Amino acid sequence: MLFATALLILVLICLVGTVQLKAKSKSQLLLPPGPRPLPVLGNILQVKPRELLVSLDKFQKKYGPIFTVYFGSRPAVMLCGYEVVKEALVDNKDVFSGRGTMPLAKYVLKGYGITGSSGQRWKIMRRFALTTLRNFGMGKRSIEERIQEEAQFLMEEFVRTKGKMFDPTFLLGCAVSNIICSIVFGKRFSYNDERFLSLLSNITGGLRFMNSGWGMIFYYFHGILNHIPGPHQKGFQHFTDLKTFVHERVDESLKVLNVDSPQHFIDCFLIKMQQEKENPDTEFHKENLVGSTMNLFFAGTETTNTTLRYGFLILLKHPEIQAKIQQEIDHVIGHHHPSADDRNKMPYTEAVIHEIQRFSDIVPTGLPHSTTEDILFRGYFIPKGTDVFPVLTTVLQDPDQFPCPKVFSPERFLDDKGAIKKHIALMPFSAGKRMCPGEGLARMELFLFLTTLLQKFTLTTSISTDNLDLSAEFSSAGHLPRYYEMSVVPRQ
Repeated sequence: MLFATALLILVLICLVGTVQLKAKSKSQLLLPPGPRPLPVLGNILQVKPRELLVSLDKFQKKYGPIFTVYFGSRPAVMLCGYEVVKEALVDNKDVFSGRGTMPLAKYVLKGYGITGSSGQRWKIMRRFALTTLRNFGMGKRSIEERIQEEAQFLMEEFVRTKGKMFDPTFLLGCAVSNIICSIVFGKRFSYNDERFLSLLSNITGGLRFMNSGWGMIFYYFHGILNHIPGPHQKGFQHFTDLKTFVHERVDESLKVLNVDSPQHFIDCFLIKMQQEKENPDTEFHKENLVGSTMNLFFAGTETTNTTLRYGFLILLKHPEIQAKIQQEIDHVIGHHHPSADDRNKMPYTEAVIHEIQRFSDIVPTGLPHSTTEDILFRGYFIPKGTDVFPVLTTVLQDPDQFPCPKVFSPERFLDDKGAIKKHIALMPFSAGKRMCPGEGLARMELFLFLTTLLQKFTLTTSISTDNLDLSAEFSSAGHLPRYYEMSVVPRQ
């Protein structure tokens, strides 16, 4: 009903001429084929907001691995399958390294930060974030130690459930978010801290808005919806509140900053701001600091949380896989705390994590890229500045790369001797120059949280394994696992 009402409003706006459709340029006429768009509305009738992936799958079958879809009056080229995505993001990485249209990032962050920026700003912000994460600590505790510590807090919370059924979403969200809080703010929060709970609520609310029908409608018609009331305004508020939270933490850090002893990411950025305060063209200013911090939160909280939740659901569905991980934990780790060094000795566990990332496929469309120059790509002309989506679900589910892609099978990442086997098409973090800068952190978190918990507990549920549904809750820009409850049984 809401979708129909919103669509009616948009049609009426179009009819009264609030928005004028720009005539297609000659270059747009040379774009890859696709469904015929309506003036202003684009392909919204063929690409329904809550059925985005279903629609894209139909178009891929009809038009092939490269086709064009119109979001409103904006064309976006869709790239499908490993070979096509690899040719674009890896073989032509410079041309496809621009950031495509991200209305929410533009609306909330005004193009500042890492994720929503392009050109020199993106290069500078990304390089700084990577360097700071890589060198984080500067004599202080390492990121690995922080994850190990948080894993113990999470384990204690699991103990408090006393074998009762519970939804793991909240506890996992607290644990994963605290890692980013530790890196960015230099502190962790208790799981009942009101400010922390508000932070988590806004991150979760923002993610659900992005994956909702209204979130997709906003993507289509953000130029109009920015200025009119509706449910989308509530979605905006989550991001505005999160931005306010980060501003407050920055102001707190500035008051106690010791340039000789930076404690966290914000301190490092503030010191860089002071070093470049005489540079009128510097990218090190408060807007980029707030934007980069928010990017780290979203990239480093919900993605890892969602992957872990999906992973737990998969292990409940396949208790025999959980048992094999525990056997490897007992053999390699024993009773000491799991560490990052253990990963190289635990090929089966690593294979399971790889398959969880492939199977859960939590960012199916990938983030939008744009072309930095005109390019003739596989016989099609794509003009400079065109939005391009590397549809990652078509890579992670590519039957040519992963036979029987709907089947969960860790063995696909093991060779005939049981050693871990790298797979070129495993791209949960995308590929090329726009690859997620937090990949290393995420992989370490997944391994340490999973092994720490399975070392001490067996995950169980009262639901029959046959009735556990592994299909995603949404078929839009994001995949979320369906709601479930579980219990934890201490291991002897």
